[in-house]
Parts: sequence; C-alpha cells; structure tokens
Amino acid sequence: MQRRTRIKICGLTRAEDVREVAAAGADALGFVFYPASPRYVSPSAAAALIGAMPPFVTAVGLFVNATPEELLTALTQVPLQLLQFHGDESPEQCRRLAAAAKLPFMRAYRVQPDTTAADLLECEDAYRKASPLFRGLLLDTFVEGFGGSGKVFDWSLIPKELAPRVVLSGGLSVQNATDAVSRIRPFAVDISSGVELAKGIKDIAKVRAFVEAVRLADQAA
Repeated sequence: MQRRTRIKICGLTRAEDVREVAAAGADALGFVFYPASPRYVSPSAAAALIGAMPPFVTAVGLFVNATPEELLTALTQVPLQLLQFHGDESPEQCRRLAAAAKLPFMRAYRVQPDTTAADLLECEDAYRKASPLFRGLLLDTFVEGFGGSGKVFDWSLIPKELAPRVVLSGGLSVQNATDAVSRIRPFAVDISSGVELAKGIKDIAKVRAFVEAVRLADQAA
C-alpha cells in the first residue's frame, strides 16, 4: 500500500493563501506566533485565518520560548490543533506547556554540522518519555536566531529507524522535494520560504508544484 507523505505549509499570513494552499492539497497549515519573525501573526489575525480553513486540515501554531501565560493567552483566541515548539524548550518545559494547553506538540530540532544520528534518537527519546502529548521531531537546519532556516542539512544524518516518524524541513523546494522524500521517506515535510513570493506571502504556483513533487516521490516508492 502506497504511503502518503503529509505536507505542512508554514508561515501563512493571508486568508487567500490559506484557502489556496488548502485547496492545493496541504495537510497542515502553520501559523507563526513568534513576534520577531517576519511571518508573525497576532492571535486575533490567526483566528480569522483559521476560520477560512476547510475541515480535516490541521492548524499548527509555532511558538518560540513562549511562557505558559503567553501560550494560553493565544489559545483563548486561536483554535489550534497542534503545537510546534521551535526555541530552546527542554523536555520538561514542553511537557508543561502541552499539558497546560491540552494539545499535542512537535519539537523542532535544529541540526548542526556536528549532529549525529545518536543525537537525534536521544532527543526523540527524551521528549517522548517526557510527555504523552509528544508527536515527533521536526528536523530543521541550525541558524542563528529562531524560525525557519531555508537551508538544507545533511539528510544522511537521519537514522533509517527514525525517518518514518519525523517531519523534514530546512531548505526544501520544488526542485529538491522529490529527491528528499524518495531518499528519506519522512512522515511529513514542512516548507515555508521555498514557496513564497515574499516573507509570509505564498506563491500558489510553487505550492502546487511542491505538492506535486512530493506526490511524485510517493508514487515512485
């Protein structure tokens, strides 16, 4: 049976992009609640955007080193279904935040040149043991600061036993998506800058082409 790689498009800021990205076949849409990001949306703006989403598409909130109070304040306005922690949050901090929110979460791991396969497995194990709400690692490329990197890391670092559970991010594009999915076979892929006209403004033609490139890999597998 063919396995379908899930697709998350992150950094949405406009209602028209939300509608078009969902129609293109995205499984999840990401909204950035990190004020320093050029793709930041306020809770009230995010609530309106999520209101434009069709059923069975997941709304994901990206937070960076948020306090429980900041997270819960956002959630009073925004009907998120999954949290993405993209800062320095420890397993215990993620456990507390997710428990307070009563929502599952992903943890972003920013891969560095000296990262090893063992590091990734140990990290996943630590977060899984910390909380029953942990759903998996999102692998991105390390850069100074927080948020998406737009850069590719060495995919060969990902252990084969971990790959089916991870969300692959960092430098994905229409050009390399088929190769990435074919080589890694991740559970999902996550892209933001690779399908943009400008920061926070999606290029719908690129979104459609990215979805098609991922599906091409699925069909080949």
